[in-house]
Amino acid sequence: MGQMHADDMDLVRDFAANGSEGAFATLVGRHVNLVYSAALRRLGNANEAEEVAQAVFIILAKKAGSLRRGTILSGWLYQTAQLTAANFQRAALRRQRREQEAFMQFAEQSQPDVSWHRLGPLLEEAMMRLGPKERDAVVLRFFENRTVREVASALGLREDAAQKRVNRATDKLRDYFVRRGVQVSTTALLALIGTHAVQAAPVELGGKIAATAALKGAAGSGSMLTLIKTTLKIMAWTKAKMAVMATMVVILATVTTVMVHELKPSGIDAYISDRDLGKFLKAPPLLVIQPTHFPGYVGTFSRSQHRYEHMKMAGRDRTLSDLIATAYDFRTPRIIFPVDMPTNKYDYIVTVPDRPHEAFQARIQSQLGYTARKETREVDALVLKVANSRKLETLKIRGGGRGKPNDANRMFDSGPTVDVLVWELEYSFAKPVVDRTGLTNHDYYDFGLDWRWQGNDLEANRNSLRQALLDQLGLELVPDRQPIEMLIVEKAP
Repeated sequence: MGQMHADDMDLVRDFAANGSEGAFATLVGRHVNLVYSAALRRLGNANEAEEVAQAVFIILAKKAGSLRRGTILSGWLYQTAQLTAANFQRAALRRQRREQEAFMQFAEQSQPDVSWHRLGPLLEEAMMRLGPKERDAVVLRFFENRTVREVASALGLREDAAQKRVNRATDKLRDYFVRRGVQVSTTALLALIGTHAVQAAPVELGGKIAATAALKGAAGSGSMLTLIKTTLKIMAWTKAKMAVMATMVVILATVTTVMVHELKPSGIDAYISDRDLGKFLKAPPLLVIQPTHFPGYVGTFSRSQHRYEHMKMAGRDRTLSDLIATAYDFRTPRIIFPVDMPTNKYDYIVTVPDRPHEAFQARIQSQLGYTARKETREVDALVLKVANSRKLETLKIRGGGRGKPNDANRMFDSGPTVDVLVWELEYSFAKPVVDRTGLTNHDYYDFGLDWRWQGNDLEANRNSLRQALLDQLGLELVPDRQPIEMLIVEKAP
């Protein structure tokens, strides 16, 4: 494999320096199946995959002189194939991904066993979640079916280090598939990738590519040239972005070190030891997450200083899931957590003056290794609807906002908004709740809900709550599938 890797770059340099068509034809014959398969998986159309494959090798011809020594050419070609195929989709305004996801949902319900039809459409997106070094390792090990020793030689690593990199990458792939609802073991996943990831390209495609790409696309169609031009721009932009990000990491690491040194308190315990908001609000600018010093003394504090962007937050004996919900300002039922979330408990305080939520998110990522992104998904939800309009008509808007607290048997204080009702229902049923009542959300209503959570029978309590909603407010909760903006939590790269 070390010799093959060296041959690849020798052929690239020969073509770049001398325009050797034979060298380029050898490269095409060696890697066309890999490029074609990656494009075909993403596009699902053989003709389009052929066009993308031609574009990829034209790009290789144009950039041959600038590829650095040590480049894993198969990894570079695979990534370029992914970028070009994605660019092709955007240019043609295709909806292939949505169709694939719809098919996956159907297949998941109708086929209990894992098959390539379920994994294949998701593989390209999963591979894009890997870093370049991990992606190179997977391409060499499973797409090209090289041994660990050959992978180690190509990557310049010891065999044990190469195996660890492969294992880390495959664990990330499997985690991605599990989050998308495809339960698959690592052994089955690798067997499917090794068997199906690279398919034979049409026999005539290699010759066509070699002839066209050797001329660096001069004979290509207008659409082909546009595709190549825009993909090259994307590649240049991606390279520039990575350089800027690397610089920013160095800067932020320096700034963070200084900030922690300057703000590291003798202890944050004094600010969160009780529910005295006075102490909490007098805290200096701090951003600290520590293993809890208050086991069993759960508590949270928050106070908005003038507006949301200047909110102060603190908590004790909270899980990582609690920290993420606070940092991203998301309700827990609308968050999808990894299956292996840690259960450690923490204390925290965030009193930095500007954009505290963003600062809190960055600290969770750097210190605890988790990040999150918003994504609209169709999920199981409950729709809050009007079942008895006469009861609903008895609700009166309270002009002065919230009223006095009602007795302890009520779920709410007098005068909640509809959003408060939805918020409570989401936590009670552990599912997103969609408001379809038609009530104005910014108004406060003169009602409470006479109901209390009693005993440990979860289903009985929820049925009791449903009945109270119907009897007292004329509202019902209807199970449904709804597109909901969810927060997807992932391990940080």
